[in-house]
Amino acid sequence: MNKKRLIVCLDVKNGRVVKGVNFKNIQDIGDPVELAAYYDREGIDEIVFLDISATLEGRKTTLDVVKRVSQNIRVPFTVGGGISTLKDIENLIKAGASKVSIGSAAVKNPQLIQEGARKFGSERIVLACDAKKKGGSWEVYTHGGRVATGLDVVWWCKKAESLGVGEILLTSMDADGTKDGYDIDLTRAVADAVNVPVIASGGAGKLEHFRDVFIKGRASGALAASIFHKGIFSVREVKEYLVSEGVE
Repeated sequence: MNKKRLIVCLDVKNGRVVKGVNFKNIQDIGDPVELAAYYDREGIDEIVFLDISATLEGRKTTLDVVKRVSQNIRVPFTVGGGISTLKDIENLIKAGASKVSIGSAAVKNPQLIQEGARKFGSERIVLACDAKKKGGSWEVYTHGGRVATGLDVVWWCKKAESLGVGEILLTSMDADGTKDGYDIDLTRAVADAVNVPVIASGGAGKLEHFRDVFIKGRASGALAASIFHKGIFSVREVKEYLVSEGVE
């Protein structure tokens, strides 16, 4: 079994880390640079920084904040939000991002994945896929979960893999912020369909949720926000629990 990764998400709006439930009711959590440095010290495996209002407001992710975060951490650092061109990807990598996460722009222009992977390497290109249950399957949403695309999630993730993405950040909109557990069926469906790592996002509330998404959902990484931001569990507690459950 490949080693699993524990990932913290910093959702950033107007230069501050925020958190909501089902993509709504946004609350202020703190300064992204301070929080990133804190989680780095705590032993997190990766940090994901998402400028959640960039696409909606039609602007780019703040390069200055990205640069300051990257200077204060040692772990891999993925940045997303408002990325629509190869130049955007290049600017973020130059500012210190290890990887870039593309969501809305990839749906609008799938060639961006292909061109980005070709120019910067597949390992730097992450597909951000926001998924919502629809009947017996799931539908892809864009623009911070506000726009339904009509695309089937499993089909879209396979398509993105064929275009060159190195990883998939899969967020369950139904589970997001609920603390009721990851969407195991969704995660497993995508993980079984692709050969690239899948990061599960949305719903972590108990230690068992991490174990289940790794073992039953076959996720490569588990992303969480609220439970870390609010001090419900520390990074160390989650890791020690996972080791005790046989997850490396």
